[in-house]
Amino acid sequence: MPVISIVLPVRNAAATLLRALGSVRSQRWPDWELIAIDDGSADATPAVLRAAAGADARVRVLSPGRVGLVAALNLGLQAARGEFIARMDADDEMHPDRLAAQAERLRREPALGLVGCLVAFGGDREAQAGYAAHVDWMNALVSPEAIALNRFVESPLAHPSVMFRRELVARHGGYRAGDYPEDYELWLRWLDAGVRMAKVPEVLLMWHDDAARLSRTDPRYGPEAFFRLKAEWIARWLRREIDPARKIFVWGAGRPTRLRAAHLQTHGVTIAGYVDIDPRKIGQTVHGLPVIAPAALPERERAFVLSYVANRGARDWIRAELQRQGRAEGRDFLLCA
Repeated sequence: MPVISIVLPVRNAAATLLRALGSVRSQRWPDWELIAIDDGSADATPAVLRAAAGADARVRVLSPGRVGLVAALNLGLQAARGEFIARMDADDEMHPDRLAAQAERLRREPALGLVGCLVAFGGDREAQAGYAAHVDWMNALVSPEAIALNRFVESPLAHPSVMFRRELVARHGGYRAGDYPEDYELWLRWLDAGVRMAKVPEVLLMWHDDAARLSRTDPRYGPEAFFRLKAEWIARWLRREIDPARKIFVWGAGRPTRLRAAHLQTHGVTIAGYVDIDPRKIGQTVHGLPVIAPAALPERERAFVLSYVANRGARDWIRAELQRQGRAEGRDFLLCA
């Protein structure tokens, strides 16, 4: 039985698949199986996969027809026999040490359920500056504490960079289909269940940013889908972790921020007011709720702050200001966008 099962869903990726397969075969950890799920490809992908399976018995090909990404992923999970499951995409490349570094970390630290790695941005940093900045932000989150604390900002893990224990699927469920990114939903659900996640602090995957990738073309990966999804898990976290007597304030009184924070109310979160630094907004009432300055926040024992300001520079400033007031991240406030 292989120690590692690599799950690789693929659709019409003949142009990059050989490169990805070559990076798998170059791994210094040899005890793996590759489960490639052909999601109804109409190009040369099936022929490439058949050739790979013919050349290496560790390659297994599933051909269910067009089932969609989530179903393909779950078929791969069901077929996996390894102790650990590694994700891989057909347009990315593994460093030769990737599987070994992640498997050794999971064996060394049984308290960890999932281990990712740092990723190199395989795109044009000027033309795709937003995605490049996201990669830089993700790469700064390495420890279980940093990943858990920042999970409501954006997805803290690059999907094809992770390896996790197969038992987690049986315990907490696999991928779920919905109007949200399936990988982020999985991270939030598993983190909420107490799964500890960390990263090997080395660049072990080249994460290519293709203009045709689903995260750029499918509305399930758009910003509003992320905010809708986050609201459910933020609400669960608040109910479990925060004294219900504390009032919830949302930092950000602009219309986009208010609309995104409004998803919280559908999950039973009562917002007491908004925080802003714009003097034109301070003192106003928005939908019956006051807009106050940061200095007017109640003492930390009576208030909890959710920052919904998405701009990264502003986010850092808000964190610093709340810490200056003696408020601790995770205890008195969370950054959520």
